[in-house]
Amino acid sequence: MPKKKPYPDLPEDFRRKLRSVKGKRAKRVIGHILKFGHVTTEELREKYGYDHSPRAIRDVKEHGIPLETFRVKGSHGRQIAAYRFGQPSQARGKEFAGRRAWPKAFKEDLVGAYGERCSICSTALPARYLQIDHRACFEVIGEQTGELKVEDYMLLCGSCNRAKSWSCEHCKNWKDDRDQSVCKTCYWASPTKYLHIALRLIRRLDITWTEQEVPEYEQLLSMSQHAQRELPDFVKEVLRRTLGTRQEGPKQ
Repeated sequence: MPKKKPYPDLPEDFRRKLRSVKGKRAKRVIGHILKFGHVTTEELREKYGYDHSPRAIRDVKEHGIPLETFRVKGSHGRQIAAYRFGQPSQARGKEFAGRRAWPKAFKEDLVGAYGERCSICSTALPARYLQIDHRACFEVIGEQTGELKVEDYMLLCGSCNRAKSWSCEHCKNWKDDRDQSVCKTCYWASPTKYLHIALRLIRRLDITWTEQEVPEYEQLLSMSQHAQRELPDFVKEVLRRTLGTRQEGPKQ
């Protein structure tokens, strides 16, 4: 008896949309879901080598293809994320047809405006290690047409780009509301002037110590260990003493 296909009733226009995807990573995700009904984070990592599975899923969504997230039991018995197609009626049009290839001159413009450093953590890095990213979430605003504007983009290190992706993908605005003004007032769009982080009232300070500054970090780390405090909490306590403020610790 032939095995039943996971998606026998997909509309032909939705299937055409799936076939139109050319990116290797997105095509692999789509092909796996069509064959097996869904794909898990474990499969993305072990079968295809995608350690950052949200990036692979985001590739598919950026083509306007809806995906749903649910939980299944992984090989180690723990609950893990899995993804399947959402309602074909929720498919989006050409405005989500994937990211453009960035002109080399545009990256040079960004380096000229912001320097060779990550816009989130301020770590100085050679330009080749910095990635161009939209300030406002790509999934919400779509690809912008017309002339590329430096003020609409930022340079991120790989670590901060992954952290931004994870935070955005778990934000209610990304999943439901898709309000561009919310994205534009978020930390991930403007880390020096923002109202929230993924709709939460949070203020964040990223500090890096480089080269001759490293001994200062080591000294702080040693002091925090002596005080039996985690380094971030210890640094906050030092700042509070300097500011003359006091903050109650979390209730146990």
